[in-house]
Amino acid sequence: MDLTWSLDELYTSFESEEFKRDFEKCLADIEALKEWVHKELTNLEGAGVKIEQYISMLNRFYHVYTKLISFAELSLSVNAKNTKALQSIEKLENMATELTMPEVAFQKWISSIKNLDEITLKSKLLTEHSYFLAEQVNKSRYILTDREELVISKMKNTGSSAWSKLQELLTSTLLVDITMDGEQKRLPLSTVRNLAYEKAPELRKTAYQAELKAYEKIAESSAACLNGIKGEVITTSKLKGYASPMERTLIDSRMDSLTLDVMIAAIRESLPAFQKYLRKKASLLGYKKGLPFYDLFAPMGEVDRKYSYPEAMEFIQKNFSSFSHRLSGFVKTAYEKRWIDVEPREGKRGGAFCSNLHSIKESRILTNFDGSFSDVTTLAHELGHAYHGFCLKDETHLNSNYPMPIAETASIFCETIIKNAALKTATDEEAFSILENDLSDSTQVIVDIYSRFLFESEVFKRRQEGSLSVEELKEIMVKAQKEAYGDGLDTDFLHPYMWTCKPHYYYADANFYNYPYAFGLLFAKGLYAEFLKKGESFVAEYDKLLAVTGKNLIADVAMIAGINIRSIDYWRGALKLVEKDIDKFVSLA
Repeated sequence: MDLTWSLDELYTSFESEEFKRDFEKCLADIEALKEWVHKELTNLEGAGVKIEQYISMLNRFYHVYTKLISFAELSLSVNAKNTKALQSIEKLENMATELTMPEVAFQKWISSIKNLDEITLKSKLLTEHSYFLAEQVNKSRYILTDREELVISKMKNTGSSAWSKLQELLTSTLLVDITMDGEQKRLPLSTVRNLAYEKAPELRKTAYQAELKAYEKIAESSAACLNGIKGEVITTSKLKGYASPMERTLIDSRMDSLTLDVMIAAIRESLPAFQKYLRKKASLLGYKKGLPFYDLFAPMGEVDRKYSYPEAMEFIQKNFSSFSHRLSGFVKTAYEKRWIDVEPREGKRGGAFCSNLHSIKESRILTNFDGSFSDVTTLAHELGHAYHGFCLKDETHLNSNYPMPIAETASIFCETIIKNAALKTATDEEAFSILENDLSDSTQVIVDIYSRFLFESEVFKRRQEGSLSVEELKEIMVKAQKEAYGDGLDTDFLHPYMWTCKPHYYYADANFYNYPYAFGLLFAKGLYAEFLKKGESFVAEYDKLLAVTGKNLIADVAMIAGINIRSIDYWRGALKLVEKDIDKFVSLA
């Protein structure tokens, strides 16, 4: 069985005639758009027709451009030394900067229209894109001159984007020296990090120590990357008139500060419950000072089943059918058509992700599967992302881009289906193991994510005064972990280099890519509770909710399911569901 994905549905190679033709088409479309903007946006005459033309031209451009950039990025993700992919990404990113001036010009122009709502209602196309238009008007408040925006856009290619690529290269090519079974080996970082799930305690500890030692090789370079990216974000945020990078992030997330504040407040309230779980796990493993970081993912119980990739996909497909045949059928398609790149290997990036390829109405999933139940749930998680993209397949490109917090909803919802289905047929011993695994994941999404939120907040605060050293970054990370984990962890064994291995810190256009995971977990739990109440009738409601995530504020999306995310009581209620599982775990232990 071929465990690599197929990208032929995008392009067969960078030298293919189709890739070259589409590249030239994008160049021509940009020039046409620039010329159109220069000619047509000089007055407000025929404003409705002009807006329709702009939307159509932009949708056509992105239909082709996203195919090109996705092919290049996916190729690079499985081979960090793919020079053709790197070169193509740079060319495409440079190409995209040429959209800056026409986009800025349109935002300024549309913000001058006084009767935009009236014009929008007269056109089906404009009505379908009413949120996009409102967003353009709002963005106009934070734009500089055309020339300034163009310069910033171009400089990003040799600034934050270059730093981000360097960081990905550093981690994906880092080989870790480790002694296993008396033999000295050099393994990819992703492989060594996966050893945290191994049954043998000494192997987990050895892998942790080897991992931390390996980061010393790239720590200075990683710190330079992080400083460069965060410095750029601070500078551009100030120039554009944002109060802070956080305000900018919330606006991009289509989320308000009240929602974030009440969610974070509820998370803080829940920390003692998670710390109780960690202390109990530590006690069961024979520790007295809390859990050492290297045993956060230690499997519990005697159940240690390993899944082959086909077995994992069969398990997922079967249990997804308990929700809907549409979902399980989608998984069958992803499996049979090779949408998934499965195993770890040198040069392939670590972790897992899903890339929704809207232009061809498909997705591609990268995972580093090693057969654990945790890897099965990771597969389910990424397939949830892919299903989200499937529900958006009939939307235009401009209406298919959903914000970060809502991005984790379908993925965690699918995880929940798998874990609950597994519990139904499990023995007491298996149930204990599955429950602990679920709580381990929830602890990462709530407690560890909170530590990352604290870390990034402090980094932004200090970076305004100057660059941070490796030692400062380690100190900030350790302090954040202590505050979040409390006495649940042994403070002699934390992870001071967590900022090095998490790619989200290195996304200049996606700052604070941490709280969206907590949002996704808790929002998904709320949705799953609705499914249990409503049964089959909820399925259509759920699919509709996913289908409108690209053209609504998050609060409005949530209200489709009757959820008020601006109320702290909602978040407390969702967290209580996790706390009940913690109490059950403690009683079973």
